[in-house]
Amino acid sequence: MLAQLLGLLVLLYSANSQPLNGEVVYKETTVHGVVGKTVILECGSTLPDMYLWGFTKPGNDTLGSVVYDLGQGPKIQKLAQMLGQVTVILRSADVSIDRLPVAAQGLYTCQAFYNMDTTPVVYYYYVRLTVRVPVTKPRLLVSDDSPVEGSTIWLQCNLDNGTGPIQYVWQQENRHGNMSTFAQGNTSVVNVTEVNRNHTGWYRCLASNAVNSERSDQIWVDIIFGPDIPQIDVTPFTVTERGYSALERETVSLQCQAKSNPPSQYVWLYNNSQLYTGPQLTITKVLRLHTGDYACLAQNTYLNTRSKKTISLTVYYPPDGSPSCSMEPAVNHTSLRLRCYWTGGFPSANVQWDEHLRRAGEDKGDGGNDSDILLPSEDLAGNSSLFTCTGSHLALNQTVECSTQAYLPASEPVCFAYMMTNNQDLLLTCSWDGGSPNALVWWEGPGDHGTPKEENTNILNIRYGTARSGRPYVCHAKHPLLGQTKTCRLTLEAPVLLTQRRVVSAYEGADVQLSCNLRANYLPTSQIMWFNNHGLDIRDTSKYMLLRTSAWANLTVRDTDETQDSGEYRCTSRNAVGGADLNITLVVKKHPMPPNATLIRVMYIGRLRNEVELEWKMEDDAQQGWTGFVVQHRGLNERPGRRASNNDSMEEREERITTAVWYHNVIQDPDVRIHTVGRLTPTAKYQFRVMPFNHRTTGHPSAAKTPAEPRSNNYPAVIGAAIGGMLFAAILTVLLLMYIFRNRNNTPRLHDMLFGLRHSQSRENINFPEDEIANGMEGGIPELGSSTNPGPRIPRAASPLATAGQAPPTGENEPVNVTITVQATGS
Repeated sequence: MLAQLLGLLVLLYSANSQPLNGEVVYKETTVHGVVGKTVILECGSTLPDMYLWGFTKPGNDTLGSVVYDLGQGPKIQKLAQMLGQVTVILRSADVSIDRLPVAAQGLYTCQAFYNMDTTPVVYYYYVRLTVRVPVTKPRLLVSDDSPVEGSTIWLQCNLDNGTGPIQYVWQQENRHGNMSTFAQGNTSVVNVTEVNRNHTGWYRCLASNAVNSERSDQIWVDIIFGPDIPQIDVTPFTVTERGYSALERETVSLQCQAKSNPPSQYVWLYNNSQLYTGPQLTITKVLRLHTGDYACLAQNTYLNTRSKKTISLTVYYPPDGSPSCSMEPAVNHTSLRLRCYWTGGFPSANVQWDEHLRRAGEDKGDGGNDSDILLPSEDLAGNSSLFTCTGSHLALNQTVECSTQAYLPASEPVCFAYMMTNNQDLLLTCSWDGGSPNALVWWEGPGDHGTPKEENTNILNIRYGTARSGRPYVCHAKHPLLGQTKTCRLTLEAPVLLTQRRVVSAYEGADVQLSCNLRANYLPTSQIMWFNNHGLDIRDTSKYMLLRTSAWANLTVRDTDETQDSGEYRCTSRNAVGGADLNITLVVKKHPMPPNATLIRVMYIGRLRNEVELEWKMEDDAQQGWTGFVVQHRGLNERPGRRASNNDSMEEREERITTAVWYHNVIQDPDVRIHTVGRLTPTAKYQFRVMPFNHRTTGHPSAAKTPAEPRSNNYPAVIGAAIGGMLFAAILTVLLLMYIFRNRNNTPRLHDMLFGLRHSQSRENINFPEDEIANGMEGGIPELGSSTNPGPRIPRAASPLATAGQAPPTGENEPVNVTITVQATGS
């Protein structure tokens, strides 16, 4: 009702995409859906204040409500159940329909209202939904699956369902697996008129619409035809004027093929008499009596038709193989003799050379099948000549040729000289290989040195030491294609050795290379030998390395030593003509003496006494005249059964010490100044020293030192503990004495023992002989107020504070002064 009222108020319409105030906008779209799938119907790009979806079936003007939202959330109507699963997409007015049925096809109208609080704007979205149905799998029908060639058949492609328009494609797959399309269109039936054997194969149809495409199962269509005129193949065969010919005693196969469906049945006839049933007739070891007419009869039992073909077979036998051609030099390699022959066969074979050869040459044949021609050198062409002989036979449908070719070697004659392994013979070889026929070679040399003429290769043997130096040895080579002879020369010379440096110097430990070269490539060649500074032949060892070729030899002396490797080295080379020696001096120098090192600290590390740290310095640390250090140590032990005495001299003490072996620790870093030696015996005594070295030159060792004990880090703690203990003992003693003094009545004996007797007790007349003796010696102090009569003197206790001339106070209760002095000493 609200939508109708608003529709009456809207008076202005515009085609603009942005609506004005109070405007009604209409938009139409078309949407295609597929049965069973999901489709979305859109209603604007933003969520309106109110909207209403309506549906109109095709052919009906009634508008039914599907879903609406008047600002309180979407409400799906009962009509939506007929259209599928209808849902409203969140935060929009778009509608999603799942499991789309065919009944959902129609016109959907969405009325969207915007700005309802101010000036209302209305949009009408007309969405035309088309529901398409996929095609089902087609079923192919054929009127006749085994038609006879020349008849007509039809094929029909049936569908159960599918939305039109539907297109049909007809395909055929032949016997070879090739697929082709022979018809297509919008009809489900196709006619094939005048079928032939090429229509045999698999057939199927493809049906497709806008949704999908499906293909039918294949149907085999077999065309019935034949038989055609048979085709006879003879193996092996030769065609003659009378037909086919075969070689005697060979196997002859006659294969008959006539195209037919179903396959043909074959019958072989020999001179109109049945001979064999089957497509292939094989005659093993064919004979002359097998000559005659052979016919093949083909039958189609399904159509009851037949065809026939006849051939003629003649049995011949040609000569074995092919004509044989050969050539050979003649008249001392100044001419060529050509020969061609081909024996055997029936009838006899005919052989002959090319016509231009017959005109140029001289016939030397004896008649028959052989044909010999003699060609002089002047009639031969250049560096190469090809000669062809042709042979023919009745059993062959073409001539057979054989060829032979005369040609010069590709290169010039090659001369070479080498020594035998026993160094007793010198061999000069001359060869001119690669030509046809073979070339003729021979040697000519100074004196009586020479050889007879031989083909291809010739060797001249010269005894060692008889070769002529500086005079050439000439090898001559002759070929029938060449009018004049070719030569190569060898001039023998004694070797001359060269080197880059006659004196080579190096420091110890380095690898030194000595070179020795031949001035030229001498003939005959000889290996360069090396001898060391002791005159011994050098071989590849860990000390020496040889690298040599035919022209040079390099000797490498590894890890050189001044004493062993300095001296004269000799390289030598010998051949049959002479020899040469070359001396090279190798000077191996020692590296400069390094400066001295001084130990500045040798001390144990920790109380375990199993590691010692050493520190040293160099005399001239600014100049690097060393490459490392050797740290040495040894253990010192006293001889058993002898103890040291304070009265022993230094010489006696050193005599009692046995010197052990010095152990070495090599340091390759020249910048190191501190090193730690470990794995020492804690109870043993050791001496240490350091010795610099420069490569292999060792410097003077430093003065040996014994390691010092490590500084104790607990000394301050021990001193503090001692002082604290003494202070505690002093305080405790003072407190104890004060306690005894104040409580002297309770502990009189302890008080008298520490501070002396009481005054009343000191006047007791107790005399001891020891006291008198003591008084007589030391002079006691007389008692004041005592009797003057002679008698024993009573000693009197004196105060420690009383002076020598002052008498002590009298009275029974006289006071006692005590002074206690405590002296603390540190141990």
